[in-house]
Amino acid sequence: MFKPKSTKKLAKFIAYVLGHKPDEFGLILEKDGFVKIKEFLKAICEEDGLKYVRRSHIDEILVTLPYPPIEIKDNYIRAKNRDNLPRHDPADDLPKLLFTSVRRKAYPTVLEKGIFPTGFSRVILSSDLDMAKRIGKRKDAKPVLLTVKVHKSMEECILFYRAGHSLFLAESIHTGCFTGPPLPQQKHISIKKEAITEKPSQKLPGSFILDLQDKKDHRKASKHQRKSQEISKRKDQRGGIKKKQKRERPPWRS
Repeated sequence: MFKPKSTKKLAKFIAYVLGHKPDEFGLILEKDGFVKIKEFLKAICEEDGLKYVRRSHIDEILVTLPYPPIEIKDNYIRAKNRDNLPRHDPADDLPKLLFTSVRRKAYPTVLEKGIFPTGFSRVILSSDLDMAKRIGKRKDAKPVLLTVKVHKSMEECILFYRAGHSLFLAESIHTGCFTGPPLPQQKHISIKKEAITEKPSQKLPGSFILDLQDKKDHRKASKHQRKSQEISKRKDQRGGIKKKQKRERPPWRS
């Protein structure tokens, strides 16, 4: 991508994007041709040679050029000449698969309720996998990529609109009409359940299980054992004393 060296060239390029081919940059314009300046700058800065463009450059175009080809209203921007913009008509020739990206935080809700518009009046889809990822990264650094089954969606009476060469729109996408990766939590829970059910209980070396009842019985048994040992010891000592006190018969009496 070229780098416009003058304000006039940059103005012409912005007018081309907003007035002719917004879909080439993953942009969908409202009915009146407006798009959020924030979204527009994100799309432009993805191009090599245009990463420097900021809001101040747009303001400079409006101030310095006598007849700027763009106009701003609040936080929105559009081209003054919009005759060549692609129309959002119902699509006839549709690919088998379309792609869209959703934020990671919204993914569990999407799996449960379906895909609904966020930031635009309709769901934005693309036949180009890279373009779907590119659009998704504008809202999330690591978006979740979903694959929409077009034929299944049409059976559910979902109508698709064409919004350029590779972009399409839909009011919503029902559950069962798209596929995506499993939730990370579901992976963790399933692995944990398998580990609990399949892994037998193992005793670590040197480990033991305390049984309070057995411990009490053991204490009673040990007390009784010590008592009996003391009694037998005393008897042995008495017997030893008696043996020591017994005198041997002198030889002269024999």
